[in-house]
Amino acid sequence: MDIRKISVGPDYKSGAMHYIVGQNILNDSHTIHLIRYDKEKSSFQVWIDKKDEILLWKEFNSSMPISIEYNINFE
Repeated sequence: MDIRKISVGPDYKSGAMHYIVGQNILNDSHTIHLIRYDKEKSSFQVWIDKKDEILLWKEFNSSMPISIEYNINFE
């Protein structure tokens, strides 16, 4: 299942950081390309792109409070 959004932090409404696929970041120089779960590391990874380059930007392990939203396709 595709992850659409990850929220990291103890208070979803006022204290969490929210990362959404397609969101412009870093002064609009990069876009969030992919959010995925890495089973080997038990962590969530946020991948970003700038033109043709895709980079791992952030990684969150299970010790952080995390909320996940998945893409839901009603076809």
